[in-house]
Parts: sequence; structure tokens; C-alpha cells
Amino acid sequence: MVHRRELNGEVLVFGVHGALWGNAMTWWDHGTGSVWSQPLGEAIVGPLKGAELEQFPVTLTRWSAWREAHPDTLALDAPAGFSGFALETMLIVVDFGEEAVGYRAVDIQELGVINDIVAGLEIAVVGDPGDDQRWAVFSRRLDDEVVELERVGLEIRDVRTGTVWEPNRGIALRGPLQGEVLDLLPGFTSFPGDFDTFWPDGERWLP
Repeated sequence: MVHRRELNGEVLVFGVHGALWGNAMTWWDHGTGSVWSQPLGEAIVGPLKGAELEQFPVTLTRWSAWREAHPDTLALDAPAGFSGFALETMLIVVDFGEEAVGYRAVDIQELGVINDIVAGLEIAVVGDPGDDQRWAVFSRRLDDEVVELERVGLEIRDVRTGTVWEPNRGIALRGPLQGEVLDLLPGFTSFPGDFDTFWPDGERWLP
């Protein structure tokens, strides 16, 4: 997950705290010494306890898949070992504060699209029909209209209009809604065993 470092007009500088909380990394901010939970983006100890950082959309995928979609990406070149994170073992979490839902990556890979409503907002968790390591979360609302998406072969389509959508950026490629763009929403991966720890009131989506 990725969070904005700005809080109430101040840019925070973080470091790794070194301790785990709920089996996940914690940070500390240099300004106040508050300790933050990485998955929640929330200060759990210290003067800023209870403060929350804004969350950005993010995805876990292969480097080759990312480069294909974003060829101009600049990346930090640092020595690293092999990553053992396999997407098919993870949950895709959508957390809007008042409600959080976890979606199994294997369900997204199998179904192609999951249409849902989280905290009153119509969303779609979309897999790329051409690459099972890509996914994105979009708002399904376009002004006064709500689309319902489905995978048809190697395409993502709107059920009502037949409009074909680009699965990673949410752009309508052809059809009656051509040129429209779905808003990209924050979503992130989580180990299934950690979901109940960080989102005890959250729900797991079931087919």
C-alpha cells in the first residue's frame, strides 16, 4: 500500500520502527516519534495517535506487466532478492474507512470482474483478461449512471451498453460510452491471515 506523507499541511518523514504490529511493519515519524501501522496508514502510538494518512491506488504485479502498461516508469535500482509474494495467495482489500472488504485474488482471476458496493460506493474489482497478474479497483459510477462490468472472452464490457473498457486504466475504448474514464480507487494486497487482525469488522467477499 502507498500513502500520502502530508498530514494537515505538514510533510512527514518516516523511518522503519523495527517492531511488528499485527504481523506487519510499523513506521515512526521523525517529527513526533509517533508509531504508525503500515497496512492501516494510521498512528497507533504517540502524539499523532489516531491520525490517518490518505491512501493511493496501488497494485502488486510482475515488473514485466507493469513495464508493458507503463513503459516510461523510473524505478529505484537496488539489490534485492527474489520476492515470495504470489498474487493468487493474497486478498485484494478495499478499505473506505467505515467499511472494508477483502476479495480473493483467485476469485478475481477466475471471474474477471467483481461488481460490488462498499460504504455506499459502487465499485468494480477488475482483472486483466490478458494477464492474471494485473488488477485494479474502479468506481462504477459515471455522473448519474452506474455501469456493471463483465469479462467476455479477452474483453471487459459494460453489460447494458456493450462498451469495451481498458482493464488497467478504466478507459472506454469503444461503444456508446467511448472516451469515458472510470475513477481509479485505492486497493491493496494483504495476506488473508492478516485481514481479520487489521480489519476485524471487515467482510470477505464470497462468490
